[in-house]
Amino acid sequence: MPPHELDETLKAMPLRTGVYVPEDLLEDWFAPGTGMNPVSKEALEAAEAYGKRLECEFKYYPERVEGVFWKWVPAI
Repeated sequence: MPPHELDETLKAMPLRTGVYVPEDLLEDWFAPGTGMNPVSKEALEAAEAYGKRLECEFKYYPERVEGVFWKWVPAI
């Protein structure tokens, strides 16, 4: 489970900004015990669902070995 500080950060984050999370923390927070290298599908799916609950997008970047949560710009 991600720390409550991440919840608060994502809720308060302004539009067009992001939070970068290393893949080892993604695994620990969203699917502990599922293994790594590469990060598990379960962890990535759980991180994406978590982001949506907090009105954020999520994408994993394997070349950077991290995931990113960001606030999108609502359609005008």
